[in-house]
Amino acid sequence: MGVLIAFCLAAIPACVKESPPPKQQIKTSTPTSKPYKIQGKWYHPIPDARGFTQTGKASWYGKDFHGKKTANGEVYNMHAMTAAHKTLPLGTWVRVYNLTNGKTCDVRVNDRGPFVRGRIIDLSYSAAKEIGLVGPGVAKVRIKALAPPAGAVQGDRNVYYKGNFTIQIGAFKDRTNAENLVKKLSVKYNNAHMVQTMVGSDLYYRVRVGQCSTLEQAAQFQSVMRSGGYKNAFVVAE
Repeated sequence: MGVLIAFCLAAIPACVKESPPPKQQIKTSTPTSKPYKIQGKWYHPIPDARGFTQTGKASWYGKDFHGKKTANGEVYNMHAMTAAHKTLPLGTWVRVYNLTNGKTCDVRVNDRGPFVRGRIIDLSYSAAKEIGLVGPGVAKVRIKALAPPAGAVQGDRNVYYKGNFTIQIGAFKDRTNAENLVKKLSVKYNNAHMVQTMVGSDLYYRVRVGQCSTLEQAAQFQSVMRSGGYKNAFVVAE
C-alpha cells in the first residue's frame, strides 16, 4: 500500500499535485465484457468505445437504487455523475447532449441498462438534473464516448488517454463539511481541493484529491482511496 501511495503522490509529477428506473440490474463483483441475458434477450458489450456515438431516449434512476451495487461492483450513488448503458465498456466516459434544451453533462458508465424499449442510457439523479431530465423523466439525447475505460485493450497493449484526472471523494451541500474533509485529506494526500458546482438550482461542494495526467494513474489512485476507506471514490475528468 505504501509503495502504491508513493507512486500516486510522487509519480504524480506526471500527476501534479470527478424517471423510470431500469427494470433490472446486472449485479457482478467485477467489471465484465461478457455477453449477458436480460428478460430473454442477449446483450453483447463492445470491446472498444473509441468513436462511439448514439442517438435515442435517455431516462434516469434514483433513490430506489441508491446504495445498491452496480454492474462493475461499485455502490450506486445517485449524486455521482454516472450512467447505465447496455453495451459500452464499463468505465467509459460519455458526454450526453440533451437535444431538447441543449444542455450537456459528462458521465461515467458503471452499470448496465436501461432495459426499456427505445431507451439508450439511464443517468444518475445528479446527471439527469444537470441536463434538465428529472422533470420530464425521458428526453431525446445524443451520446458520445470520450475515452475507453482505464485498462481497455487494443491490439497487444493497453491504451490510456491523456488529460487531467482527479478523484472525487464526496459531494456536500454543507460547505463546512466539505472544507473539513479537504483539511483531513490534505494531511496525507496531494492536491485535496473543493469544487463548487450548480446542479439545477442546488449548489454542491465536491471534494476531490490528486491530479493525474493519464487514466492509468487515476485508476490506481482511485484504488488507493477506496482501500483507504473512501469506498465511493471515483475518477473525474477535469
